[in-house]
Amino acid sequence: MYLPSHFNHPEHAIKLMREHPLAQLVSCDDDGFPFVTPLPLHLEMRGEQVVLQGHCAKGNPHWRYLQSRPQALVLFMGPQAFMSTRVYPDLTRVPTWTYLTVQARVEANLVQDQAAKDLMLKPLIADHDPAYVAQWQGLPEDYTQAMLAGVVAFELKVLSLDCKVKLNQHRPESHVAMHQAYAQGKEQEQALAQWMVDLGLVKAP
Repeated sequence: MYLPSHFNHPEHAIKLMREHPLAQLVSCDDDGFPFVTPLPLHLEMRGEQVVLQGHCAKGNPHWRYLQSRPQALVLFMGPQAFMSTRVYPDLTRVPTWTYLTVQARVEANLVQDQAAKDLMLKPLIADHDPAYVAQWQGLPEDYTQAMLAGVVAFELKVLSLDCKVKLNQHRPESHVAMHQAYAQGKEQEQALAQWMVDLGLVKAP
């Protein structure tokens, strides 16, 4: 992706991926056209290596594309919002959009063994509904085995990461008004206001 140096913040990639786990997995289909699957991913650190774990329905052809062409792209989108020119002290400006996003180049390894899939699903469940782990373990075995048979799990080894934090860092004259506007806005705008504080663009109120 286009990544000007003043928006390049790789140090925030892991935080963004964990806070916004619903990703877009992008591969090429057999005709070479991009094929996209939205899915939640669990991030695991193995030393310095980042690994993403997830699964898709067996009826989804995406796993076959990963099997044939293991390298793929994973996109995570953090908070985002419109930015009005009203945040500037002068009128010779144009509106824009602010956002935080992570792009990961990955290499996929498919996991089809039932026991291994069951083991992989537990961290993802624990990320979002820890209480469900006990419920899952209490379900009839024929039901859980049928559910596991209906999905293909995979590990995505991250080969490279790009993290774009586009918060008008290069326009300091806009920061105070921009923060005030976002702090009074909706959930996504409020999240951007907090990121501005965390990045030191403005002082905490």
